[in-house]
Amino acid sequence: MVGNKFERILLTGAAGGLGRVLRETLKPMTRILRLSDIQGLGKAGPSEELCPCDLSDRQAVSDLVRDCDAIVHMGGVSVERPFEEILEANIKGIFHIYEAAREHGARRVVFASSNHAIGFYRQTERLDARAPTRPDGYYGLSKVYGEAMASFYHDRYGIETISIRIGSCFPEPKDRRMMHIWLSAHDLTELIRRGLFTPEIGHTIIFGMSDNKETWWDNRLAAHIGFQAQDTSEAYRDMIEKQPMPAADDPTMVYQGGAFTAQGPFEPVRK
Repeated sequence: MVGNKFERILLTGAAGGLGRVLRETLKPMTRILRLSDIQGLGKAGPSEELCPCDLSDRQAVSDLVRDCDAIVHMGGVSVERPFEEILEANIKGIFHIYEAAREHGARRVVFASSNHAIGFYRQTERLDARAPTRPDGYYGLSKVYGEAMASFYHDRYGIETISIRIGSCFPEPKDRRMMHIWLSAHDLTELIRRGLFTPEIGHTIIFGMSDNKETWWDNRLAAHIGFQAQDTSEAYRDMIEKQPMPAADDPTMVYQGGAFTAQGPFEPVRK
């Protein structure tokens, strides 16, 4: 780190929805922002390095992480998919990221975990980071694995991580469920900044949400991060409450993970 900036931060998943936002908002935190995705990175701007990479390729990920001081890992499959797809990008991918961090001396990781790591809790339950995981699909399982990987690499190798269980990070909440778990892009950027610059975070799990009026999550165990959300889903309440009320047994009204709890099983591809 040079002054109040890193020399080089790696952002994976830079061509995705959140990656495109962070491509701009992370620049004040680093002298060089290295951007990676399988494709779709476009042209390099000032202080950017473009490095296409398949996360399932261990050597390619090792080359990607070389010379990086910190990693913001947003890459991988971001929706529920057959296990084989999740395995390559999300499970092999997170292992390759941490092995490369160990190999090249990167000491800080921000890991994009997900609310789907605890998606089978009911919406009547309130959770903190000590609640046992209850993944709602293969995607959620991969995020549980990623959190465990972060814990292991801190205990064994001293690599520090903030695992952000991102709620719903869209320009605005789309339904009643998202009113509880909405996270603005501004608040996500601040969460990442705290994860990168807060001293001695070990492995910290924090629920990624804005200052919403009603929520199912308690972040008291991550108070040392010092995160204070600035936005709230309340600004969209009138719009959301005009929507038809879903049935009482609709997964979006029952489970914290919403529709992910009902997706699959996926039939294997037969040749």
